[in-house]
Parts: sequence; structure tokens; C-alpha cells
Amino acid sequence: MKNPFASLHILDFTHVYSGPYCTMLFADLGAQVLKIEKPEEGDDSRHYLPFKNGQSGYFMYLNRNKKSMTLNLKSKEGKRIVLYLIKRSDIVVENFSPGTMKKLGLDYKEVKKIRPNIIYASISGFGQSGPLCGKPAFDIVAQAMGGMMSITGFPDRPPVKCGASISDANAGIHAAFAIMAALYNREKTGKGQYIDVAMMDTTVSILENYVMQYTLNGIVPKRNGNEHSASAPFDAYQTKDNYVVIATGSNKLFERLIKVMHCEDLIYDSRFATNILRKKHYAELKPVISSWMGKYSTNDIITWLDKAKVPVAPILSIAELVQHPQLQIRNMMVDVNQPGVGNITMPGFPIHFSEINGSVRTPSPLLGENNEEILKNILHYDEKTVQKLKKEKII
Repeated sequence: MKNPFASLHILDFTHVYSGPYCTMLFADLGAQVLKIEKPEEGDDSRHYLPFKNGQSGYFMYLNRNKKSMTLNLKSKEGKRIVLYLIKRSDIVVENFSPGTMKKLGLDYKEVKKIRPNIIYASISGFGQSGPLCGKPAFDIVAQAMGGMMSITGFPDRPPVKCGASISDANAGIHAAFAIMAALYNREKTGKGQYIDVAMMDTTVSILENYVMQYTLNGIVPKRNGNEHSASAPFDAYQTKDNYVVIATGSNKLFERLIKVMHCEDLIYDSRFATNILRKKHYAELKPVISSWMGKYSTNDIITWLDKAKVPVAPILSIAELVQHPQLQIRNMMVDVNQPGVGNITMPGFPIHFSEINGSVRTPSPLLGENNEEILKNILHYDEKTVQKLKKEKII
């Protein structure tokens, strides 16, 4: 098994989630990711919960397999060092507010002068153009502006964000995909390029059929709770002891469900003959299913519906998830020995290849852990110079 990006050098100016998630994917596939952080402070996420022995679990997860170097990018010597590092880098990734890298003299226009075929990716809330380009954003802002919150939650309750920071993660994944496309293009043409990824744009891109409901039929989608906007029954139901979800996206699946329920007469009910009709009359169908669900245990329902090949699942807690045998056998929970903390468990690399190895090889770096390694082994600075940089708070 090989690491396809073992010779790829990424200079990482990212922080918090979207950018670090993007570069984590490359690091898991073997890329040499050098994370540039602020001296003394570091990535903001180093100060995010949860903590153990003074270290952030948030940071540990998103920055495994990377190296950390602290640099004051506003200092003359700090900028000189980073320009040298850019010369030997294949990719630059940053997720500062638009304009920040330009103020530092490290925007694509300047970087391209010293590394003409660089691939330079910027991730931001609203992109590098448009009336909102300068607007600061975190995940909840992107979810709100990207339409996600308007369709999440129950119709009689206030809008809510997705539990996880889906706009951040989605932007990071799209950025990684874009960088891969740019790498392929560079292999073919020899040319690098600039990549502009916006959290709002990528959130809109995963709104499924909600935008089309409006553009096709003028319908402004509303919050549906756990219901699907285009299929029924597709919902969460309370059982005798917990909850389950089911998804019957076809007539065949619906027939299987009602046979398990011993409600075969529903097959001949004209209100439920097709998916469109079931969605239209779901308020009449839901009580029938809910009543049946409430009589039996979660385990019984899952056993019966699994046997009938009806998509069904319990709603797992994080504690149940971490211990689940499906994730265990697929190496989706991995143990990492974090210096100063000890053995910790985190999600593994989520893609399985036949010829490529995506894995967690090293823990997240301590702040500036690799300063001397980079300065001495790559820039060939002597000990005296390194100590001078520390004293002047350049590193």
C-alpha cells in the first residue's frame, strides 16, 4: 500500500476547521503538510474544547499527520522564511478572511512570482468576489446564508443548524477535490492555478432538491423535521424504548414495510399508491406507522425490517457509535498516542482504496514542534540564529 502524495509538499496557512480538514485529507494520504501558526498562540482551535492535559481534542483530530512551525508573518525575517518554504512547496492552502494574505504580501499574485506553477487554494465564507466577500464567517453563518438552516428543524420550532459543522467540512472537502483537479491539470499542462472556495457556495451545492423546488415550481421549502421533502414514509419514529428511522424511497420498499406491519390493505389504498401520493397524504399515513412502531422494541423492529430489506436504523449516540463493530472492522476508529496526553481515539481516514494507504500515522504536532527541524535541516540555520529568532519572537 502506498501513500500517493508522499512527495507532495503543502504549506498550510489554515486554522479552525474548513482549511485544516482539507489539508488533513492530504496528510492522511501521505502529503508533507507544514502548518504555519502564530507564535505563542497557534491555531485558534488549539483553544477549543474538549481538553485533556491542556491539549485540545478538536485540534488533535484535524491536525494529525502534520508538522507545525510558528512564524510571525508580519516580520521581515518571518516573511523571508515563508517565501523560501513556498519555493519548495507544491500547494498553498489558506482560509484567512479575504485580503489578509494580500496584506502580508503572500497572495497568489505574489506567490506565483516565485513559484509559477503553484496551486493556491483559498477557503472563505463567501469567496473572493461579490458584495459579501469581506464578511467574516463561521460555520453557522454559512449554514444560515446558504439556506441550510431554513430547511433544518421542525416546522413549529425555530430554525436550527446541523449538529456538526457541515458547511466547514463541506468547504474543506470541495477544496480538496478542487486541488486534486488542479494537480491533474498541472500534470497535463505544467500550469498551476488559483482556487477560490466559498462556504456559502458549497453549502448551496448540497441543498439536494430544495433549490429546484423553488426554481421549478415556485415553492419555498419549509422545515420538515425528520421527514424527507420528496419521499414518504421517510422519517424518525418512536418505538417502545427508543427511536428508529426508516426510508422507503420506492413502492417496493413501502410494500415490504406494510407487509412487516401486517397492514397489507394499505397496498390497495389509493392515497398511498405512489410516492407522490404518500407524500401528499403522509399526515394520514404517519399515525398508522407510529402506532405500530410504539408497540415494539427498537431491536425487534430493526430485526424485522432488516430481514425484509427495508432501510432502517437506530439513532446511535456518540458513545454507541464509537464502539460500533461496523466502524471497528473498517478502521474508522483509530488509536493515536498523543504526546503529553497518551492514547486517544479519533475517527480514521474515511475512504478505502485497493492500492492506496490513507491512514493516521502521527499525532497532531505541539505548537512549533518542528521549528528547529525546518530551520536547521531545510533552511540550514545554525543554533545561534535559531535562538535569535526565538528571542525576537519571529518563531
